[in-house]
Amino acid sequence: MNADGGKISLLARWLAEGSPGRTVVFSGAGISTESGIPDFRSPGGLWERFDPEELSFPRFVASAQSRRRYWEFYRENWRLSREARPNPAHCAVAALEQLGRLSVVITQNIDGLHQKGGSSPEKVLELHGNMWEVRCLSCARTYPWVEIFQRLEQGGEVEDCVCGGLLKPATVSFGQSLPGEVLEEARRHSINSDLFICIGSSLVVYPAASFPQMAKHKGARLVIINREPTSLDDMADLVISGEAGPVMTAVTDLLKKIDLGLSFHGGERKDGNCPF
Repeated sequence: MNADGGKISLLARWLAEGSPGRTVVFSGAGISTESGIPDFRSPGGLWERFDPEELSFPRFVASAQSRRRYWEFYRENWRLSREARPNPAHCAVAALEQLGRLSVVITQNIDGLHQKGGSSPEKVLELHGNMWEVRCLSCARTYPWVEIFQRLEQGGEVEDCVCGGLLKPATVSFGQSLPGEVLEEARRHSINSDLFICIGSSLVVYPAASFPQMAKHKGARLVIINREPTSLDDMADLVISGEAGPVMTAVTDLLKKIDLGLSFHGGERKDGNCPF
């Protein structure tokens, strides 16, 4: 077995030996790029065409021109992401839940692919919200994203809510506070975990990147799976360099063998988008 194989075997053993339901998965953009969703920060990403500062929450609230620019950005974002499907990494994370190993998924992503891949919605803590919901900032009424997308595609503008409030995708913009309840839940699960697995995150965006550090400081094993080095590699107990899908599939396949396949019901997934 090669070095990566040895690391995969070690991670599967840690999962098998760990306390049930005390594993946290923390996911970033790298888990979704394998589904065809581009990383905004990568070459050719949306941040090359849109200035993040121009799309800040204070500007959105204060300026009709900034809101029009923001909706241009979201029209492009929806256009790029609407056909994306969960990949083997999302399915492997869902398998950890089905095997009784997973506490929660803490994700920086807004694409909803963990839920589409079979993870229970109540097990997914979305730090930055969800792009497939549009909400009024005043009364919290929700609107179908597809209707607004179609209006934008036809050259129209986004109207205000029936209450007169501003509509905005239910995601966290620059200068906007992260949801307090989600942050507290993420903190609680992090400090109570015994295994914390980071998948596809550069671990440079705060406060999100503080959760693996919390877990490590409270005694959890810290595992990092990423294509590139991260800022927390030196802190990790195990670093696996590679694509999230093949790595996590190999890990869960080994784990199922250790468990004799008794908890996975023949390898079936919850969602038809995950035939892996």
